[in-house]
Amino acid sequence: MTDFSILDQTPVRAGGTPAQAIDETITLAQKAETMGYNRYWLAEHHGTDGFAGSSPEIMITRVAAATNCIRVGSGGVMLSHYSPLKVAENFALLENMFPNRIDLGIGRAPGSDGVTAAALAYGNQMGIEYFPTKIADMTAFLAGQPPASEPFKNVRATPLAPSLPEVWLLGSSYQSAAYAAHFGLAYSFAHFITPYESEALINQYRNNFRPSPVMKEPRVNLGVFVICADTTEEAEHLAASRDYWRLKLSQGQHLPYISPEEALSYPYTQQELSAIKQNKVNRIVGDPKYVKAQLEELASCHSADELVILTITYDFASRLHSYELIAQAFGLQAREIAA
Repeated sequence: MTDFSILDQTPVRAGGTPAQAIDETITLAQKAETMGYNRYWLAEHHGTDGFAGSSPEIMITRVAAATNCIRVGSGGVMLSHYSPLKVAENFALLENMFPNRIDLGIGRAPGSDGVTAAALAYGNQMGIEYFPTKIADMTAFLAGQPPASEPFKNVRATPLAPSLPEVWLLGSSYQSAAYAAHFGLAYSFAHFITPYESEALINQYRNNFRPSPVMKEPRVNLGVFVICADTTEEAEHLAASRDYWRLKLSQGQHLPYISPEEALSYPYTQQELSAIKQNKVNRIVGDPKYVKAQLEELASCHSADELVILTITYDFASRLHSYELIAQAFGLQAREIAA
């Protein structure tokens, strides 16, 4: 049976505030736990007015403290910016605070524009070409083993953790699949970023997987953008906000989410309408019956162990309802959480 989880980018709506978005993240995580979702991941983005989650580690602490048993993790920490030791220590500390509930998802995308990425890595002499070495060092630090970098062989990550967080590598390219297989990490494929060649990439990962201290067998999940509503018409109406946002992102504008009504009244050019149509290839939007069939097909053709659902709508109520409809459609086992 496929598990279902949630990826939360902590979206900010036009006219709203980052504080409001963070409050909605906490509420959604608590609801997700009672609905039966498996894990709750927090994303990392910088230099944008559309997302409030610039620090997954801080968000994980807040979400895990506000929930009881759902797994909580990063989707993901952009390791290319940071020290492997610091990331390992952050997540060892989180594992001490919330044993057997923490996931460490890492990625190599900047999560920002180029100048912001340079500011994040300020003082760091290592370029993106050192990303594989950072993976090796980080996983060694987590496992209490000497890192790959010889000068740091006597360095250890503290505090020692009673267990290891699950380590996932996030990506959507042959390179990310190769890294995940080589280092023996679970692989999260970002279908919502690019759905192309996804089956071939995942097959490459499985065929080349090497067991590691953090993962003995290959594991795959798919990050999928979904909007589910009571009717197809309502779902498509809600999706207009996302269509507008993605269009403006492709034009270099990092905006909050506007209302569907505002998005639908925007005077699009024919070229922009064509771009929106092309962008619809990596989203699933519809009523529960349609969404269920599409997600079942996606999980089956990729032999995915899990689907990680990303849903963003202008208003929080319809976003929450989308997750409720998916949970109901797949019969997720609701949890009774003591007050």
